[in-house]
Amino acid sequence: MAKAAEQKQKSTVVTEEKKLDIRDVVHTATTYGRRRNDVAMVALRAMCMAVSVVAVTLTVTARETSMTTLYGFEFQLHAVWSLSDSLIYLVVVSSATVLYSLVQLITSGTRLMKRSPVIPTRTQAWFCFIADQIFGYAMVSGGSAALGVTNMNRTGIRHMPLPNFCKSLGFFCDHLAFSVVFSLFAFLLLAASSVLDVLRLSRDR
Repeated sequence: MAKAAEQKQKSTVVTEEKKLDIRDVVHTATTYGRRRNDVAMVALRAMCMAVSVVAVTLTVTARETSMTTLYGFEFQLHAVWSLSDSLIYLVVVSSATVLYSLVQLITSGTRLMKRSPVIPTRTQAWFCFIADQIFGYAMVSGGSAALGVTNMNRTGIRHMPLPNFCKSLGFFCDHLAFSVVFSLFAFLLLAASSVLDVLRLSRDR
């Protein structure tokens, strides 16, 4: 009887130790997964800020003066980004995205260095998700508006036999084209941040 009781007590201790080991493994895996997501979030914020800065820089430096020939007459072309409402809109939304990403980068980076959760509460996760969606779609709309200006410079206006102005304004058109690419890239980075926001929200369910 004494041996049976001793064996039962040992098996109970072993079972409890296994339970503790499993809990430690689960806790370690959860902590590692959260830490990995936090690092990814900080990296996405830094990349989004850098890409948005490039988009703004390319747009505000899009200016060129050149000559072109139309119907045998030579004309001077002067292209500046500030003459287009669409390009002004792209600069505004890109600048706003830069500021938003900078604030998020400073906040997230500080928490990451302190080894605390980058998004500590469910309320903040919702805020980040909504903000990422707003700025992401703003970047898409700004890039689409700039794309329309670029296409018009290349193809002219419908029913009007205008030349391809980008042949004479190559520098200007190239800057606009690359600014559109970077604005769409910023949208993808914000979309990826939204996915991490959703993962953070799903952990509290």
